[in-house]
Amino acid sequence: MTDAEAARFLAQAGFAASAADIATVKANGYAAWLDAQFALPVSDGHFDWMVANGYAIVDHRNDFGGADNTLWRKLLSAPDSLRQRVVLALSEIFVISMSGLPMPWRGFAIACYVDMLEQRCFGSYRDLLNAVTLSNGMGVYLAARGNLKEDTNTGRVPDENYAREVMQLFSIGLYQLNADGTLKLDGNGKPIETYSQTNITDLARVFTGWDFDSYSGSDPAFMKKPMVNIASRFSTGAKKVLDVDIPASADGPAALKIALDTLAAHANVGPFIGRQLIQRLVASDPSPAYVGRVAAVWADNGAGVRGDLKAAIKTILLDTEARTISADPGAGKLREPLQRFIQWGRSFGVTSPNGLWNIGNTSDSGTRLGQSPLRSPSVFNFFRPGYVPPNSQLGTNDVTAPEFQLCNESTVAGYINYMQKAIADGINDVKPSYTAELALADDAPGLVASLATRLGGGGISATTQATVSTAIATLSAASDTGKANRVQAAILMLMACPEYQVQK
Repeated sequence: MTDAEAARFLAQAGFAASAADIATVKANGYAAWLDAQFALPVSDGHFDWMVANGYAIVDHRNDFGGADNTLWRKLLSAPDSLRQRVVLALSEIFVISMSGLPMPWRGFAIACYVDMLEQRCFGSYRDLLNAVTLSNGMGVYLAARGNLKEDTNTGRVPDENYAREVMQLFSIGLYQLNADGTLKLDGNGKPIETYSQTNITDLARVFTGWDFDSYSGSDPAFMKKPMVNIASRFSTGAKKVLDVDIPASADGPAALKIALDTLAAHANVGPFIGRQLIQRLVASDPSPAYVGRVAAVWADNGAGVRGDLKAAIKTILLDTEARTISADPGAGKLREPLQRFIQWGRSFGVTSPNGLWNIGNTSDSGTRLGQSPLRSPSVFNFFRPGYVPPNSQLGTNDVTAPEFQLCNESTVAGYINYMQKAIADGINDVKPSYTAELALADDAPGLVASLATRLGGGGISATTQATVSTAIATLSAASDTGKANRVQAAILMLMACPEYQVQK
């Protein structure tokens, strides 16, 4: 295993590669690194951090104070980098967002949601789906919280929002799939829908009667509890979830169990969710064979267990398509702006001397990243998993490339300008350290080669490295300021080049 191969693996599995990380992976192997990461405990929860830092006061009941801070804190510095990478991926599949969360203690709702993802991201998909469904944040975001049973006198019917999205986005998708993620077709060559409007209407009745458990206007602690069912608001009577009957005798929790059991057992879930996890970690347009291998482990982890997220993640990251650089120009993925920024922060050991991690909302596409954690513009994430860039070679070849939905003239320029400031000065109280890089500043080619390996994982060509090396060599390294300028210019140029931005 080369340094570049180790760095490439670490970028897929945990954002960034320090020299120590590379040495560990080379010494112990990919699987051992993953096992060590799986074994790390969840620590320093977001909810607890917000309480400890004074955000659990009435003044913050109706804002997101502290939420951005704690999200950046763990994304940039937590030792369980695999967990943080997977949690970010899951937050872009099971989406809630600060962009649409009109509820009390909304910052704590975000904190509790991400704490929940951290606690369940290596466990059972079925347990994760239950926790997502009953989380207070999701309850408000997709209108399951406070959803009332039908009323024949007024014509009121249950809200169908969560019923629709839990099928379309969180479990089975719109169309029936083969085990390799390809579409099943009917006799006329048309895709076969997985559910009907009648299915949505019936499932919506399952998601009635759910509400906060012991709401308090003065203490956000109730946010840590899942929603509870209020029997008087629940739609009684027989129901059907896809082809499974829910008896009239089933109360709210019993009906929910049958509904989620049915969705989690559907044959679509493995290829549908598995493909999206591949997209978030490794490749935008994975082959059907790759999806099929992941779906097979999803169906049975080798011990008869279905929906084992840890086994699926390990399969994704150790698969031959993940561990081999393809010559296919459509292989790999465009790194999300968030991933690039987090990689920079972790690569250069950013710290927050005052402990506040005051980076804030980076959603502005003209001046910042055009993307910020848990701030998707809608439940459909920052980009769609099936997005194919129009009027492009990728479009001509029908290659899915979701992250390109964020890529335009404004975001490209905004990213570079933002990174120029971040690399040079840090962001507010968040500062990088370039000690190791400054020691190489006198050797422009050596500096660039070291950075290219750690940042690009073997994807940045010798030609591009030579171009960057020639450019930074024009900057004098005779003083400390000159050395710093060289290092910062090298990092910026490498992180701006297309060969870096596309993770192969």
